[in-house]
Amino acid sequence: MAGKELEFAQRHMPLRELVLPAPGTADLWLLDLLRLGSPLQPGEPMPAQGLTVRQQRAMRRFYLRLLLGSYLGLPGKDVHISRVIKGKPVLDPAQHESTLQFSMAASDRYCLIGVTSGAAIGVDLETRERQAGNPLGLARRYFSREEYAELAALPATELPAAFLHSWACKEAMVKAAGHGIANRLARFTVNVRPGEPAAVLSMEEDDASAWQLRSFVAGQALMGAVTVRYPELKLRGFALLPVA
Repeated sequence: MAGKELEFAQRHMPLRELVLPAPGTADLWLLDLLRLGSPLQPGEPMPAQGLTVRQQRAMRRFYLRLLLGSYLGLPGKDVHISRVIKGKPVLDPAQHESTLQFSMAASDRYCLIGVTSGAAIGVDLETRERQAGNPLGLARRYFSREEYAELAALPATELPAAFLHSWACKEAMVKAAGHGIANRLARFTVNVRPGEPAAVLSMEEDDASAWQLRSFVAGQALMGAVTVRYPELKLRGFALLPVA
């Protein structure tokens, strides 16, 4: 239900100049912040109690700029990010003339960064053990009527994984479209049926066929979703690792 296993090829820092993916391809970068360590104090052990929320945010910002800079041929400190509608992050057009578009998602110590060239992208990342307290109640409140009906018809044993899959797909969609979650999740419908490929079935304000949606699993711990506004979609997975 959560999608196929996606292989993430290991890439050690420092990153050399990266080439933007071709149209129809999205690069997905998976980061384990505890394994990468502090960018300000390389080699220092991570705290035994884990990272604070502030530390996680700072590290995500650092590694995002580092990665985008590798595509742009710039040091990470020279990458300027601004926000547009509903806070969607983009490269500052006043500073960068590039077709690069990106999306970032976080789940505990992990971070997922998606990169495309000239196509809107949204990503989401979830731990596979995550459990919603009342999945049908949430689906009734936030999802489309069609999605709620499909989820309500599932056996109880299949509902938690189906809901998590659906949530990840819908989060990726609202990020790609640049909309906030509030009042937006019910305005489009994704396929929630077990064992079937992720897909956008309908949209109120757009052409559903213009979007490609994929779900995937990453090892035993993680699952995610990515959507790109392009007629086709190929995924390339990379895991960012510390200096070898």
